[in-house]
Amino acid sequence: MTVTDESRTLHDFEEALHESSDELAHLRMPAHALGQQLSNSAELMDWLYRGGWTRWGWPETIGGFGGPATIRCQIYEKLALSGYRIPDHLFVLEVVGPAVVSHAPSLAAEMMPKALSGVELWCQGFSEPEAGSDLASLRTRAVARDDGSFSVSGQKIWTSYGARADRIVLLARTGSADSRHRGLSMMLVDLDQDGIERRPIALASGREELSEIFFTDVRVDSSRLIGDIDGGWKVAMDLLQYERGVYAWMRMASTTAHLAQILRQMSDKPDALAADVVGRAYLALAGLRARTASTLRRLSADEVVGAQTSVDKLLLSTAEQKVLDASLTLLDAELLIGDRAVDAGWRDEWWYSRAASVYGGAREIQHSIIADRILGLPKESSRGR
Repeated sequence: MTVTDESRTLHDFEEALHESSDELAHLRMPAHALGQQLSNSAELMDWLYRGGWTRWGWPETIGGFGGPATIRCQIYEKLALSGYRIPDHLFVLEVVGPAVVSHAPSLAAEMMPKALSGVELWCQGFSEPEAGSDLASLRTRAVARDDGSFSVSGQKIWTSYGARADRIVLLARTGSADSRHRGLSMMLVDLDQDGIERRPIALASGREELSEIFFTDVRVDSSRLIGDIDGGWKVAMDLLQYERGVYAWMRMASTTAHLAQILRQMSDKPDALAADVVGRAYLALAGLRARTASTLRRLSADEVVGAQTSVDKLLLSTAEQKVLDASLTLLDAELLIGDRAVDAGWRDEWWYSRAASVYGGAREIQHSIIADRILGLPKESSRGR
């Protein structure tokens, strides 16, 4: 695809979005209730898929149009800057989807179209009690049965959308207890089976967006494996790159839209204060945008980005928190106590931004990765480095 073709596609998308603005108007309204938000997400996924806009960059084997994933990224950004919330479905699918395509192409061809069109919502099950950022300590087990399938038992926690999702991309231990990262396997598990119990977890905002999921002798067919048996660590490391790629770009686009909204809503604030707060937020966003664009280009060229994505993660959490802190400083005090959906929406976003430096590898973990694997600093001891 040439630069001209990309420009024409993006122009066509903007025209289609403009022509459908009345049809989609209700999707630009904030939805405080999680159920309504996910319903809006599914509706927008359907519109994007029918128009072909979310099929760019995916292989034809799963219903895509091919081309670079960067086209999708630009479409997501234009969507956010036009006042639409980027569909929640995509924040999971853009992380796990590329790994499923690469490591389980037949499974991707069968399952991905329903996820891409918003018919199904997926979630990812990595974190466990006492095994948050340390995936090698996972204790959920997948034991091979005589018929070749697996019996999964264990517990996952902090699973986004887990109480409402249709399927989960699960990382489980298939090796011995002390096999660490060498004994893990990844698989796609249906969440409507016997033996699965889901308990919602409320965020500080009160929204039950997270969950813990219990598995008791849940049967999973061998065709649901993503990658090789005991090869789950390789898939997980591949997958984490995309969490810093398209996912990070979508978060950047959403956060840029938030800053633009702050500028529209703010009033009668001292110029010096506004300039300082907005300037710091803008610079953080600019750094994130430049870094994420570079990572996307490297991923599109099939380069392994590896430990350097820890820099992306730190820039992402910093930018989100600076922009949402700006909302508290510059917007009306009603944001703190108001009953309007727009006020509740800002509070939800601010609370969620606090988690940005925890989920997907805490800030301290990212600092350690950069120190050990990029800078090559001496190992940390009880006295520090």
